[in-house]
Amino acid sequence: MADSSEQAGSPSNGSGGSERRNNTVLGFMLSNKVEAALWMTRVFTVLCCILFLLPIFGGNPFSYYQRALISNAATSALRLHQRLPNFHFSREFFGLLFMEDSCHYLFFSLIFMNSYPITMALVPVFLFAILHACNYTINILDVIGPNSMMFIRNLVNKLKAQQVSVLRFVACSEIFLMPALMFMMFSGRVSILLPVVYYRFLTLRYSSRRNPYNRTLFTELRVTVDYVCNKPQCPQLIRNICSKVIDLISRLAPQVPTQQ
Repeated sequence: MADSSEQAGSPSNGSGGSERRNNTVLGFMLSNKVEAALWMTRVFTVLCCILFLLPIFGGNPFSYYQRALISNAATSALRLHQRLPNFHFSREFFGLLFMEDSCHYLFFSLIFMNSYPITMALVPVFLFAILHACNYTINILDVIGPNSMMFIRNLVNKLKAQQVSVLRFVACSEIFLMPALMFMMFSGRVSILLPVVYYRFLTLRYSSRRNPYNRTLFTELRVTVDYVCNKPQCPQLIRNICSKVIDLISRLAPQVPTQQ
């Protein structure tokens, strides 16, 4: 009888211990290791960006710059593994690979990782890391307690409420990074290859299926420039230059895939 009671009690204790572990932050994170790893890399990216912009603890700013991009690359690689877990060497797979936003920002991190530190390059990395860490942060706070850390909860909720504005600002920073790179190329701070490679990144973002904000911002900028140039007060020289720039950008724009 003693043996039977011990055997009957063992599963109950085990399940109770499992429930207790799942009710802790560590247990919650261990229950889904990939999501926890994504959250940690995103938080680390945010911290490195802050330390690069505000070197309050000293250290080499370029080191923080590189760590932010390396952490973003790790986040993108993990997310890409979630989206496309079964790798196979084929044209179809690589076509799907380059359609993923995670692949775009893995490419982005590799482009700027060893370049001259460019603050604008950390803007989309920083904002995406904060935005994508919001949901998991709320889940962790729920495990701690339903009313825990209300200050952080309020910040996260306000950020989530401004998600569209944040994504539009990210797209804007992606676009205006290109002329900044052109200027830096002529000033000798970056190599001539960097704007060329970054143009390829912009074409990927323009063709993104999941994030249309880059296309939307390009369209809105074109409408705004056309509106300003068509005003009678606009000099003819400026009007001609803007018209040629718009025509050039339109020719360089990639074909947008149709939605299925």
